[in-house]
Amino acid sequence: MVKVSFTPNLNRHLSCPEQAVEGATVGQALQRVFVDNPRLASYILDDQGSLRKHVAVFVDGRMVGDRRYLSDTLTPDSEIYVAQALSGG
Repeated sequence: MVKVSFTPNLNRHLSCPEQAVEGATVGQALQRVFVDNPRLASYILDDQGSLRKHVAVFVDGRMVGDRRYLSDTLTPDSEIYVAQALSGG
């Protein structure tokens, strides 16, 4: 199963513990996570279903290439890490 984890700053706003899910693509895996935590989707995806500009997703240590459709393929032992950029002033 694919391991999906989130940065601590996302966990501070929403409970999003690491999960093991099935999915052949990044989009499929994230959709399975969103089933249990639908509010998390609005932090990660825009209204078109693409990654928000301030979100970075890594698969096995490499940034995803398809930010629009999240079609990057996964293996059963892939690890997805979702990071949200912080800003302030």
